[in-house]
Amino acid sequence: RFRAFAETWVNECRPGWRPSYEETVIGALNQYLLPRFGNRTVASISRADLLAFRADLSKMVGPRGKRLSNARINKIVGFCRQITNEAADRYEFKRPFQGIKPLKQAKPDIHPFSFEEVDLILRTVRTDYRNYLAVRFWTGLRTGEVNALRWDRIDFTNNVILVRDTLLRGRLQSGTKTYESSRDVPMLEPVRQALLDQRDRVPEGVDWVFCNKCGSPIDNQNFTKRVWAPLLEELELKYRRPYQTRHTAATLMLASGEAPEWIARVMGHTTTEMLFRVYSRYVPNLTRQDGSAMSRLLASQCDLFRGSNKEDA
Repeated sequence: RFRAFAETWVNECRPGWRPSYEETVIGALNQYLLPRFGNRTVASISRADLLAFRADLSKMVGPRGKRLSNARINKIVGFCRQITNEAADRYEFKRPFQGIKPLKQAKPDIHPFSFEEVDLILRTVRTDYRNYLAVRFWTGLRTGEVNALRWDRIDFTNNVILVRDTLLRGRLQSGTKTYESSRDVPMLEPVRQALLDQRDRVPEGVDWVFCNKCGSPIDNQNFTKRVWAPLLEELELKYRRPYQTRHTAATLMLASGEAPEWIARVMGHTTTEMLFRVYSRYVPNLTRQDGSAMSRLLASQCDLFRGSNKEDA
């Protein structure tokens, strides 16, 4: 039965999965795959069954009231493909997914801020969130990565941020989105200044680099609702999700002339393929290789953090 083999497949693959990925797989199985195929024998699932399943997925409405995107459908169907392919190879029957291509996906929604807009945001935001946004804008850390930062991951001696963990739904998970995402991010001077200032702000005994008044890590939904959205509205800037800080970092690095290989390492990508696919229209003549171009671009930001404690006193 599909249900029993899927359980076997999960148990065999689990050692190589990140916790967040395992959660995604289990969620797709329980919500979509098992209700549809759970009581079927794997060998009885045909190409027509799979195409009909995919067509039905395209009509389903997700938690936010919108139809499932092609990217989401491809992910769900992809798990089914892996399970049926493994069963076909193991028990020697024809792969039902043979010849079925993934649905075409829309390009990622990229709406980065300009350097002038970032400067305006950092000079206007509440001072207790200025350091947080500066680190997000100038490192490109993912939301879960920056919210998971603890002080033992900040290496002021070598000027690097050790990205090793992620915060998912309020739970700290050892390990990042992918194995390649574990990386050492260079601490450019404005980032260093922001982190030094943040060290003075955090209550004694709190391990989190960025926390709320209770000493708990920042909750992204709460931050978005209470700080981020009102800030953009005040500045009359088009609303964009906080994740656009990551896209902003990438586009500014590209615009400043940094080498794609260096940017890919900072962003946690294995190759430069994603940079050129996602940010191609932001790529000028790239020549720098060491972060110096980005450092020059951010030189004017350092004054935001020097003496900011005195400003609050």
